Amino acid sequence: MSPADRERLLLRWARSPLGLRRSGFQAFRKLLSFLAYAAPGTDGSARNPLATSLGYMPDAPPTAAAPAAVRPLDLDRSANDDPVTLEADVIVVGSGAGGGVVAAELAAAGRSVLVLEAGPFVDETTMPRTEMEAFSRLYLNHGVLSTWDASISLLAGSAVGGGTVVNWMTCIDIPAPIRREWAADHGLAGLDGAEWDADRAAIELEIGVADCETAPPKDAAILRGAAALGWEAAPIRRNGAGCADCGSCPFGCTRGTKQSGIRAHLATASAAGARIVDRVRVTRLVLDQDRVVGVEGNLLVTDPATGLPVLAAPGDPTAARVRRLVARAQQVVLAAGALRTPAIVQASGVAHPAAGRHLRLHPVPVVAARMAEPVDMWRGIMQAARSAEFMAPGGGRHGYVIESAPGHPGLLALALPWDGAADHAELMTAGRFLAPIVAVTRDGGAGRTTLTRAGRVRIDYRLDATGVATLRHALGSMARLARAAGAVEILAAATPIIRHDTGRTGGARGAGGAGEAARFEAFLERLAAMDFGPNRGTVFSAHQMGTLRMGASAADHAADPGGRVRGPGGRVIPGLYVADSSTFPTGIGVNPMLAVMTMAKRVARMVRAEGRASG
Repeated sequence: MSPADRERLLLRWARSPLGLRRSGFQAFRKLLSFLAYAAPGTDGSARNPLATSLGYMPDAPPTAAAPAAVRPLDLDRSANDDPVTLEADVIVVGSGAGGGVVAAELAAAGRSVLVLEAGPFVDETTMPRTEMEAFSRLYLNHGVLSTWDASISLLAGSAVGGGTVVNWMTCIDIPAPIRREWAADHGLAGLDGAEWDADRAAIELEIGVADCETAPPKDAAILRGAAALGWEAAPIRRNGAGCADCGSCPFGCTRGTKQSGIRAHLATASAAGARIVDRVRVTRLVLDQDRVVGVEGNLLVTDPATGLPVLAAPGDPTAARVRRLVARAQQVVLAAGALRTPAIVQASGVAHPAAGRHLRLHPVPVVAARMAEPVDMWRGIMQAARSAEFMAPGGGRHGYVIESAPGHPGLLALALPWDGAADHAELMTAGRFLAPIVAVTRDGGAGRTTLTRAGRVRIDYRLDATGVATLRHALGSMARLARAAGAVEILAAATPIIRHDTGRTGGARGAGGAGEAARFEAFLERLAAMDFGPNRGTVFSAHQMGTLRMGASAADHAADPGGRVRGPGGRVIPGLYVADSSTFPTGIGVNPMLAVMTMAKRVARMVRAEGRASG
């Protein structure tokens, strides 16, 4: 088959009226696009030749003077039928934003804490230096993760420290109206007042939250456009005082200024005696009658000489050998993330009917402002500006926050629609000039996670009518912002891509050419009618929430207001708690790290109080 024939075939699949064909095409296309621009060079160099040809020359990330003090346990990882056994007062499953806080709070209170993390441990001396290596080592499913129909690409961290290691450090509190909603509608007393404020303030001190001090070109565009339109906008607050602005946040912070779990809460927990085990996937709970008394999991078997995984099937890197691990404790806190946490209770046969339901994804649409001068979205602070102009819902839509977005070539190639080889190559060549704009939208929760027979997590999600209205409104807002910021061209991510030439040259920010205003209104009308059926409009998610949601109703909430997990009949399962984004009763419409940490403070108090009572 000739290249032209192959392209015609792929385009038929991309534009097929059959959702299954579009899903197959997108799964195939996203993987290959990412690899084409992120894989190392075939000549043995770390740099990808395609990426380099685009002008991609990232700053060399600096190295920390001293690596984080956290170190995982050195366990026997040999292939052995005998299980590895461990004991503690409290087991924390997962070491991300929620798990790290719980571990720190309980260890500081004198409890014996064992943290079990599915991902690997990396510190400043071993962190990846390239996009390909980072996704392979530090992201869930090696960064290749999506909903079951491949319509929404998902990003989630998977390492000691979880998403705090690879996120963009954005720290935004839950909007007050949403916290009041949670208190009134879901029985979460204290979230609408001084208790929450005190916990959040404590977290901000612990992770060093401060305003961004600089605004790279992509972020300056947000602030400039909002000012021209009279919209609210501000620098983003983040947990990275002393940041070198090197652009390597998605790879882990080699400088050590990002106050991720390994620099903040896990370091505090370790100093107080907490133990951490990496590369162990917890599979089920251990129960004694109706009480949780521990967990079981699979510990990765490694070669003692190299530290590399031992393969169960030669030549198949996905089939690593594992050894059974059994850990016992008085209390177990689940903090494995909204995709894995419900899977553990489901696999254990004690799942509440709501477990795995109410999945929120914060669907993210994308607009890119093509500027006259290079933007180099991969340089500087990853995310430094936002506008909350449309945070309040209205007009049949949810609220959302507009933010700048970075991208290294692999992620950019994955994000940009493919409507033929020449079209995609032209978009990638323009990459240096693109200022991506995204909207973190609050969604109504039409998703669900379930376990397949093979034990894998299946993620199903469908946008409802209000969710589609929100995405369309956000596209229009971002397009207006891009135009006001001086974009030469505005691109809305969809298959095929939707474009508007503003008629500007040389970065001029005045009116475009003759008839441009009318053409722009027609462009907005197209965005307002965007087809967000599966694999039509481009949608991403870096935030997963709500699958073991917290609340007062034993029938509707899989955890009580203190984070105690409920079982099939709605009764609390003694000794079992949840402390990650699974607890959120609804979506929040902003980046969730700060909220997860603050909620974990609340859960840690419950665990500590019940531990004293049972001890």
